Amino acid sequence: MTLPIALDAMGGDFAPGEIVAGARRAVDELGLEVLLVGPPDLIGDPQGLEVVACTEVIAMDDDPGASVRKKKDSSLVRAAELVRDGRASAMVSAGNTGATMASALFRMGRLPGVVRPCIATPLPNPGRAPTVMVDAGANTECSPEMLVQFAQMASAFATARYGTSSPTVALLANGEEPTKGSPAGKEAFKLLSELDGLNFVGNVEGRDLIPSPVDVIVTDGFTGNVALKTLEGSMKFIMNLLLEVIGTNEETRAAGDVLFPYLLPAAADLSPDAHGGAMLLGLDGICIISHGSSNATAIMNALKQGAELSRAGVVESLRVAIRPDQEA
Repeated sequence: MTLPIALDAMGGDFAPGEIVAGARRAVDELGLEVLLVGPPDLIGDPQGLEVVACTEVIAMDDDPGASVRKKKDSSLVRAAELVRDGRASAMVSAGNTGATMASALFRMGRLPGVVRPCIATPLPNPGRAPTVMVDAGANTECSPEMLVQFAQMASAFATARYGTSSPTVALLANGEEPTKGSPAGKEAFKLLSELDGLNFVGNVEGRDLIPSPVDVIVTDGFTGNVALKTLEGSMKFIMNLLLEVIGTNEETRAAGDVLFPYLLPAAADLSPDAHGGAMLLGLDGICIISHGSSNATAIMNALKQGAELSRAGVVESLRVAIRPDQEA
């Protein structure tokens, strides 16, 4: 039996309108089953979707740990409980990232042997499977052993999610040489080089993020989050600049009419909305973290991702990849 996906109806800058609209599209266009979680009076019109009622909301600026402990009847906590209790196959939220992680961690728990969960973000590679970057923001400081574990989980994720056989794994550093990188990164390089069963190929640099020559890129959450936001800002700047140039005069507009049919599909593939969100690896359940500015399209794709991850058995693949006797 296919279980529904629990969606935090109150999470995100455009909640609940865009969230509910994305859920409705997921049902109509993809045939998914979605449970909206939130206070019914705040959700408003659920557009015919089932609502799991609660009484509280964790705001974007609330303290993550404290809010999850105090607001036990919040939409985030209730969504995580639906997964824990076997009533939903995954949870999705575009709300407070820290609170989303805390809710999922406290309610679902970690897989045996996992020291810290990490955020796996897909980086687009036009023409082939996305590159998986970990960590994209869950852990700002990481030990070498944590980086090794992130690599193992991301490698298993890439295989289960995208069908990538023996994914190539690299560390993000300030140079390709083994001597480059942070102290933790350099030690992780040694550990990964000696690890059996992982296709570790060395270091990559910031210029190798998009397109990437490898299938998995590993870094600490501080560096990963800065790199991700830099990519998003750069791509937005380039697209806006291109639109500005095309609108300069009649000649450039005419050129734009010819180029747009070719540029739009590429732009759509590079847009964060196309991927919907990032999975929190290492939990005994599926949690998809979407961008705070997610629109209906992004939410629909996040729900699609949750369903695909559930069908692919990603959690079980991660359970096998991490041995309980590992320490960090």
